[in-house]
Amino acid sequence: MSYSLKVCHLYGDLMNTYGDIGNILVLKHLANQMGVDLDSEVISLDQEFEADKYDIVIFGGGQDFEQSIISKDIQSKKEALTNFIEDDGSVVAICGGYQLLGHYYIGANGEKLQGISALDHYTEKQHDNRFIGDVLIENKETGEKYRGFENHQGITFLGKDERPLGNVIEGYGNNGQDKTEGAIYKNVYCTYFHGPILARNNQIAKHVLMNALKRKYPDADLSTQDAVSVSETF
Repeated sequence: MSYSLKVCHLYGDLMNTYGDIGNILVLKHLANQMGVDLDSEVISLDQEFEADKYDIVIFGGGQDFEQSIISKDIQSKKEALTNFIEDDGSVVAICGGYQLLGHYYIGANGEKLQGISALDHYTEKQHDNRFIGDVLIENKETGEKYRGFENHQGITFLGKDERPLGNVIEGYGNNGQDKTEGAIYKNVYCTYFHGPILARNNQIAKHVLMNALKRKYPDADLSTQDAVSVSETF
C-alpha cells in the first residue's frame, strides 16, 4: 500500500524566521525514509484554508510587523483551523505561529494582536528584556530531550487541556517562571524553538508524521513506518 501526506505551510512566505521552512524539508526527508510521499504548499494572505485537504500544518515564526498583518487575515481561517485541530490534525507551530493559535499576543509596542483561540494560551510581553539562547527541555511523557534556540520577548502561559512540550533544563522556555516550554494539545506541537526544531529533534518529526498517518489511514498496518529509527539530529 502506498501512503501520501499533504502539508500546508501556513503563511510560509511571511513566517519563516531562522529558516523555519527547514521543518518541511526534514519532514520530506523522513517521510521518504518511511516510504511516504509528502507534498507541501503555501497558504497565505487572502487564501482559504481547506481543512479536508491537509494532513499537517506548519506555522512558522515571524516579526511583529508580519504578525500584525497575519493576526487580521487568520481570523478568516479561524473556524477551519480550529476544526482541523479538533479533528486531530497534526500541527507544528513555532514562536509567532504558536502565539497566534492562542487567545492573543501583546507586541513590543503594546499592541494586542488577536489569535484564533484554537488553544487556550495567551502571550504577554516583557519589559526591556528578551529570552535569547540555547534551550534544553525534557518531555516527561516520553523521556525525550529536545534542544533548540529561543529568541522571544513574548511570555506565554498555558491554559486548559494544554501540557508543555517539555520542562526546561537549560534556558527560559515559555515565560521564565514555570519551567515549561511549548505546548501540546491533541496532535499540535507548539514551541519557541527556532533552528528549525525538527532538524535538531527528529523524534518530534516522526511523532508528527505517525500521528498524521494514523489519522489518514486508521486501518492500515503502519508497523514498517513506525519501525524507522531516527537520531536526535540529522
